[in-house]
Amino acid sequence: MSPHPCPLRQQLRAQRQRLPVAKQRQAALAVADHLANWPPLVAAQRIAGYWACHGELDPLPLLERAWHTGKTAYLPVLADSPPQSLRFAPYRPETPLRPNRFRILEPEVSPADELKPTDLDLILMPLVAFDPTGTRLGMGGGFYDRSFAFLLDPDYQGHRPWLIGLGYAFQQVAVLSRQSWDVPLDAVVTEQVLRLFGEK
Repeated sequence: MSPHPCPLRQQLRAQRQRLPVAKQRQAALAVADHLANWPPLVAAQRIAGYWACHGELDPLPLLERAWHTGKTAYLPVLADSPPQSLRFAPYRPETPLRPNRFRILEPEVSPADELKPTDLDLILMPLVAFDPTGTRLGMGGGFYDRSFAFLLDPDYQGHRPWLIGLGYAFQQVAVLSRQSWDVPLDAVVTEQVLRLFGEK
């Protein structure tokens, strides 16, 4: 997180929400094009997106391509256990949706159909800001950091999903202060570029 996350978060959220709908759509299609033939996405079978709100870059064009290539798409749902974390429910165009307590739509499916974060191959994550090291500034709730905290454990030997931030180029900032609980991104995709961080 940033040393002064609130003003930065407010500034970038406002800038994002001012984008015309046509430009939002154009950026979402450009991001889908950047990732279309990227090997980790091609190999992934269980891909999580999110329901875009408040001008967030929309992953739907990517999820539509996933459906057409036989992959399964998921959206996050707020989990009761562990608290303040996420599980992931399967999503298709016909899936009924309901608003959660933040008024974000979630698939209305049986909990038995939901996946744990460790079950996914690739997660498309919303962001407010990112920096050149892969540090992500989110909305401040910490849901993604808590859900993927297992990736910070040096002794973890299980499946390691790709964490891919989606955003606009103007959301890159010079530096964000990374706290011990912040889970870094493996890559960020904007309308301009796909940028990888570190080694995977």
